Amino acid sequence: MSDVLAENLSGKSVMGADGTELGLLYNITMDLSSGQLYDLVVEPDEELPTRGVDFDVDERGRFQIPVSRVQAVKDYIVVDR
Repeated sequence: MSDVLAENLSGKSVMGADGTELGLLYNITMDLSSGQLYDLVVEPDEELPTRGVDFDVDERGRFQIPVSRVQAVKDYIVVDR
């Protein structure tokens, strides 16, 4: 994947590879000492039935999607479901 500045990702829509809109990117977790990225933290779309989504959820109900599942970053961030 090509380099993308984090400021360009803020608020970007996140979509499953199957075309399902998952929500908006809220944050990205990382290891501050190594710079390794861990998870996309995604504010779920209000109309998305969360029981059909296979991602961990934080204490505020946001999806935690491993960075390894990112397939593309263009108009949307596309992730493997």
